[in-house]
Amino acid sequence: MSESTQTHPAEEKDTKEARLENPTGVLHLFQHESVPILIDAILTLPPGREFNKTELADHAGVTRQTVSNYIDLLLETEIVEEVPNTSPRRYRVARSEAVKELFELNSALNVAGE
Repeated sequence: MSESTQTHPAEEKDTKEARLENPTGVLHLFQHESVPILIDAILTLPPGREFNKTELADHAGVTRQTVSNYIDLLLETEIVEEVPNTSPRRYRVARSEAVKELFELNSALNVAGE
């Protein structure tokens, strides 16, 4: 690599910090330590399975507080959706383009890892 195409360590750090300050897409989700664990758990639920925060926490192996901390993010990104007229509130995997793509990515990564 020539000197003109090398990135100076300070420039690289500035770029990384700027990216972390304004995350998009996957980084927006995965900047939160527990979100990948929750998504992995959600991807292993049976189709149509409804759950409350406690059930998702148990399935993911995290605390209920962790689910409470991130449920709004999962709703905002259309990974889960609220089941109408439920008390306590129940959720299910959303029927969204984001979830479809997550399932496809998960499948591709599982095949690549075999």
